[in-house]
Amino acid sequence: QVQLVESGGGLVQAGGSLRLSCVASGRTFSSYSMGWFRQAPGKEREFVAAVSWSGGTTYYADSAKGRITLSRDNAKNTVLLQMNSLKPEDTAAYYCAADPRGLDSDLIRKYWVWGYWGQGTQVTVSS
Repeated sequence: QVQLVESGGGLVQAGGSLRLSCVASGRTFSSYSMGWFRQAPGKEREFVAAVSWSGGTTYYADSAKGRITLSRDNAKNTVLLQMNSLKPEDTAAYYCAADPRGLDSDLIRKYWVWGYWGQGTQVTVSS
Protein backbone atom coordinates (compact mmCIF):
# COMPACT_ATOMS: atom_id res chain seq x y z
CA GLN A 1 0.00 0.00 0.00
CA VAL A 2 1.14 3.52 -0.72
CA GLN A 3 -0.48 6.91 -0.17
CA LEU A 4 0.32 9.85 -2.42
CA VAL A 5 0.13 13.56 -1.66
CA GLU A 6 0.65 16.13 -4.39
CA SER A 7 1.58 19.79 -3.99
CA GLY A 8 2.94 22.69 -6.00
CA GLY A 9 0.01 23.57 -8.23
CA GLY A 10 -1.20 27.11 -8.71
CA LEU A 11 -1.89 29.93 -11.11
CA VAL A 12 0.87 30.95 -13.51
CA GLN A 13 1.10 33.04 -16.65
CA ALA A 14 1.83 31.45 -19.99
CA GLY A 15 5.55 30.89 -20.37
CA GLY A 16 6.03 30.45 -16.64
CA SER A 17 7.12 27.44 -14.62
CA LEU A 18 5.80 25.26 -11.83
CA ARG A 19 7.25 22.32 -9.96
CA LEU A 20 4.84 19.69 -8.73
CA SER A 21 5.82 17.38 -5.93
CA CYS A 22 4.41 13.99 -4.97
CA VAL A 23 5.35 12.51 -1.63
CA ALA A 24 4.60 8.85 -1.05
CA SER A 25 4.16 7.00 2.20
CA GLY A 26 5.30 3.45 2.64
CA ARG A 27 8.63 1.70 2.83
CA THR A 28 8.37 0.12 -0.63
CA PHE A 29 8.30 3.37 -2.60
CA SER A 30 11.52 2.51 -4.38
CA SER A 31 9.91 -0.55 -5.95
CA TYR A 32 7.00 1.40 -7.51
CA SER A 33 6.68 2.88 -10.96
CA MET A 34 5.60 6.52 -10.56
CA GLY A 35 3.72 8.73 -12.95
CA TRP A 36 1.82 11.96 -13.51
CA PHE A 37 -1.44 12.33 -15.35
CA ARG A 38 -3.69 15.33 -15.87
CA GLN A 39 -7.36 15.89 -16.43
CA ALA A 40 -9.05 19.00 -17.76
CA PRO A 41 -12.78 19.56 -17.26
CA GLY A 42 -14.83 17.42 -19.63
CA LYS A 43 -11.79 15.52 -20.86
CA GLU A 44 -10.32 12.11 -20.21
CA ARG A 45 -7.38 11.74 -17.89
CA GLU A 46 -4.20 11.82 -19.96
CA PHE A 47 -0.63 10.70 -19.49
CA VAL A 48 2.05 13.32 -18.83
CA ALA A 49 5.16 11.48 -17.67
CA ALA A 50 6.31 8.41 -15.78
CA VAL A 51 9.48 6.88 -14.37
CA SER A 52 10.45 3.30 -13.69
CA TRP A 53 11.02 2.08 -10.14
CA SER A 54 14.80 2.44 -10.54
CA GLY A 55 14.59 5.86 -12.15
CA GLY A 56 16.49 4.45 -15.09
CA THR A 57 13.76 4.94 -17.66
CA THR A 58 11.55 7.98 -18.05
CA TYR A 59 8.59 8.33 -20.38
CA TYR A 60 6.95 11.51 -21.62
CA ALA A 61 3.86 12.43 -23.56
CA ASP A 62 4.63 14.16 -26.83
CA SER A 63 3.06 17.34 -25.44
CA ALA A 64 5.51 17.26 -22.53
CA LYS A 65 8.78 16.60 -24.31
CA GLY A 66 11.24 19.45 -24.06
CA ARG A 67 9.18 21.32 -21.45
CA ILE A 68 8.59 18.89 -18.63
CA THR A 69 11.10 16.88 -16.60
CA LEU A 70 10.25 14.09 -14.19
CA SER A 71 12.64 12.94 -11.50
CA ARG A 72 12.45 10.75 -8.44
CA ASP A 73 14.34 10.66 -5.18
CA ASN A 74 13.86 7.28 -3.56
CA ALA A 75 15.61 8.42 -0.39
CA LYS A 76 12.91 11.07 0.08
CA ASN A 77 9.97 9.07 -1.31
CA THR A 78 9.39 11.92 -3.74
CA VAL A 79 8.81 12.46 -7.42
CA LEU A 80 9.08 15.92 -8.93
CA LEU A 81 7.50 17.23 -12.12
CA GLN A 82 9.28 20.35 -13.34
CA MET A 83 7.13 22.15 -15.90
CA ASN A 84 8.54 25.00 -17.96
CA SER A 85 7.18 27.11 -20.81
CA LEU A 86 3.66 26.45 -19.62
CA LYS A 87 0.76 26.96 -21.99
CA PRO A 88 -2.94 27.62 -21.34
CA GLU A 89 -3.65 24.12 -22.66
CA ASP A 90 -1.64 22.72 -19.76
CA THR A 91 -4.43 23.85 -17.43
CA ALA A 92 -5.76 20.78 -15.62
CA ALA A 93 -5.81 18.89 -12.36
CA TYR A 94 -2.55 16.97 -12.11
CA TYR A 95 -2.52 13.57 -10.43
CA CYS A 96 0.36 11.51 -9.12
CA ALA A 97 0.11 7.76 -9.64
CA ALA A 98 1.99 4.72 -8.39
CA ASP A 99 2.02 1.06 -9.26
CA PRO A 100 4.09 -1.84 -7.91
CA ARG A 101 4.37 -3.59 -11.25
CA GLY A 102 7.02 -3.06 -13.87
CA LEU A 103 4.81 -1.42 -16.48
CA ASP A 104 6.01 -1.48 -20.06
CA SER A 105 6.22 1.57 -22.28
CA ASP A 106 2.70 1.05 -23.60
CA LEU A 107 0.86 0.20 -20.37
CA ILE A 108 2.60 2.95 -18.43
CA ARG A 109 0.62 5.52 -20.48
CA LYS A 110 -2.79 4.03 -19.64
CA TYR A 111 -4.37 5.66 -16.61
CA TRP A 112 -6.66 2.69 -15.89
CA VAL A 113 -3.65 0.45 -15.28
CA TRP A 114 -2.24 2.38 -12.34
CA GLY A 115 -3.17 1.15 -8.89
CA TYR A 116 -2.73 4.15 -6.60
CA TRP A 117 -3.62 7.82 -7.01
CA GLY A 118 -3.22 11.05 -5.15
CA GLN A 119 -5.97 13.64 -4.72
CA GLY A 120 -4.59 15.94 -7.39
CA THR A 121 -3.29 19.50 -7.55
CA GLN A 122 -4.71 22.18 -9.82
CA VAL A 123 -2.56 23.92 -12.40
CA THR A 124 -4.01 26.96 -14.14
CA VAL A 125 -2.11 28.75 -16.89
CA SER A 126 -3.41 32.14 -17.92
CA SER A 127 -2.86 33.58 -21.37
